[in-house]
Amino acid sequence: MAFEHANFSANLAAAAGEDAALHAELSAAFRDSVEQQVDLLKRARCDGNWLVAAQRIKGLAASFHAEPLMALAENAIASAPGDPLILRELDGFLADFDR
Repeated sequence: MAFEHANFSANLAAAAGEDAALHAELSAAFRDSVEQQVDLLKRARCDGNWLVAAQRIKGLAASFHAEPLMALAENAIASAPGDPLILRELDGFLADFDR
């Protein structure tokens, strides 16, 4: 799944304006935050920890209108802790984000 950057980039541009350094910093912070929550999902051993991490991912995605990530987070919320398909898809999102 390729990450569609249009909405994300538009919202990032609205937040950062013409400041390229701020734009890069916000983008990196977003990616790092998503990566941290995905790591928490990978380590979650109970429904509560899984749900909290998935909801945080959904919140991050909603903050910048990253619709593909929101859909992945909703799938994670509806799935069982440790679902390997969800984890692979989230890893794929992060890989695509870097492109």
